[in-house]
Amino acid sequence: MLLIITSKADKETLQKVAEDLEGYIKFVVDVEKGILTAGGLRHFEGEELLLKEGSKQDNLWGGGLDLETGEIDFDSMINIRPTQGNPSREVLSEVVRKKVEEIVRTLLK
Repeated sequence: MLLIITSKADKETLQKVAEDLEGYIKFVVDVEKGILTAGGLRHFEGEELLLKEGSKQDNLWGGGLDLETGEIDFDSMINIRPTQGNPSREVLSEVVRKKVEEIVRTLLK
């Protein structure tokens, strides 16, 4: 299940978005709006949903959250953006990583 999350997710919502990958949640964060999509099998699905809702491509970054360990990763194909100084699947900018982590911790933890 793929959802847009704009405020702190409750336990039931977390369980729903974690069903696709058995306890692991793929997310796409809009670092400008402070919202994210959670769930689904591919990051591009969340990216498309946020773009349809008016987000700008430059503000969207993907990663994942392991609900069991609480570990956050910053790995996604949508993060490959050489024109923004990010030629990797990993989010390389510490500033962007901090923003992404803050939003994820606020909305999903």
